[in-house]
Amino acid sequence: MVNFEETPTIPEYFRGKKIFITGGSGFMGKVLIEKILRSCPDISNIYVLMRSKKGKSPEERIKIMTDTPLFNRLKQENPENIKKITPILGDVTEIGLGLSPESRKLLIDEVNIVYHAAASVRFDDPLKDALLMNTRGTREVVHLSREIKNLEILVHVSTTYCQTDKKVIEEKVYPVQADWREAIRAAEHVDPHILNILTPHYMGAMPNTYTFTKSLSEHVVNDLCDGQIPTVIFRPSIVISTMEDPVAGWIDNFNGPVGILVASGKGILRSVYTQPNLTADYIPVDLVIKGIIISTWAKAIEKNYEEKLRVSVYNASNNNINNITIKQLVDIGRGLCYDYPLNNTLWYPSGCVTTCYPNHFLRVIFFHILPALFIDGLLKLTGQKPMLLKIQRKIYIANMALQYFITQEWTFINDKTAKLEDLLSPEDKKLFGYGRKDIDPLEYFTNALMGTRRYLLKEDDSTMEQAKVHSKRMYVLYILFNGLWYLGMFYLIFFQLDLLGHLGNVIDRAYDYIREL
Repeated sequence: MVNFEETPTIPEYFRGKKIFITGGSGFMGKVLIEKILRSCPDISNIYVLMRSKKGKSPEERIKIMTDTPLFNRLKQENPENIKKITPILGDVTEIGLGLSPESRKLLIDEVNIVYHAAASVRFDDPLKDALLMNTRGTREVVHLSREIKNLEILVHVSTTYCQTDKKVIEEKVYPVQADWREAIRAAEHVDPHILNILTPHYMGAMPNTYTFTKSLSEHVVNDLCDGQIPTVIFRPSIVISTMEDPVAGWIDNFNGPVGILVASGKGILRSVYTQPNLTADYIPVDLVIKGIIISTWAKAIEKNYEEKLRVSVYNASNNNINNITIKQLVDIGRGLCYDYPLNNTLWYPSGCVTTCYPNHFLRVIFFHILPALFIDGLLKLTGQKPMLLKIQRKIYIANMALQYFITQEWTFINDKTAKLEDLLSPEDKKLFGYGRKDIDPLEYFTNALMGTRRYLLKEDDSTMEQAKVHSKRMYVLYILFNGLWYLGMFYLIFFQLDLLGHLGNVIDRAYDYIREL
């Protein structure tokens, strides 16, 4: 039990702390920065590793990031805290993180907490790129952390899917599958073409370069930090829209279920190949961030010195909390697309989940590819740029990348992560409690869809009635088309049978004639 009178609250612990974050411009990184600045207002400074991108300086990228709706609440409650974000020019893929000597010295002298959240989440990255970003990048962050003079905690953000060769994943580091040192040397020195050829054999049971390199990254952390510096490995499962903090439904990417929801809602995704009774393990990003912050605090207040230096592992999943199957998720999504339609849908949302791959393949051809060719042809005839086939290609590639994960099921044990909430004082529970038992899937995904309309598709809420009118027109066309389709098929079958009957009569007569001869 925690003695609340002797133990600092989370905001008290973070008071005056200086934090270094990699991946701060990513989905989880943004939410982490906003939450710390808003709920731990006396934080001293947050250094964010950033590179110049698309001709914009790190300072300009910070400005663009904080101008998003995610930071509106912070600007209303404590706008001055925005100034506590300091960009540090660098690159996780480079040796020494690409830091200048001055920046490295600043971090070594000033930082107290390091959050390493930078990673490539692409499943199809070449092995060389994934190793340099995910594995060597982690090594470089750990090397820097070991030099920091007043480091209190290092938190490495991993994934529950880094051990997909096991069906039950506990909150521990598993035996190594490959030597991360040799893997990094291979990425640095082996010809990329040869490395690509050897990738399937080298990865073993791992399905893609993302899971493989994230698994290696955990061993980088464990080998270099265990018994040396206080370290946490935090593993989220599928991270999606915020539940409520700082605003319900905020998201900034089309990854995972959101991309499927949007494509289905627009009427361009009509078939998904998966097992409908599998559990869909998703978790709202704001709950993940709360877990990361609580785990930081819990490691900091640990009294046992040996335990404090032992690497702690936490799985952030919805196991035994609000389990929902893929079929239930699809049914909810279909209902929401009817009640809260997206603007400018190309077809009425009417997709389905199938366990039969040949059926899925035929549906992709007839309901994805052929309509895309037809519409692109019309666009080309009218002098416009064809686009739908390109979109369908992206959807198909994304589905193929996800196929391994949506046709299998894992159990991610989350007991330690759940118990973190029990350590909180009543005061901290208001700011950092999960509230996981209170999540209503229908309400959550309603907010997620509305957030997708607002923040991703930039569709104003005032356009909802217009979208509903358009959706009703699409429904009428959908009914008419289906009716004509089945009538046409019935006619063709009837006509073909009649033709076969006449052909049979001709053959019989010819046979009789030949026999008479």
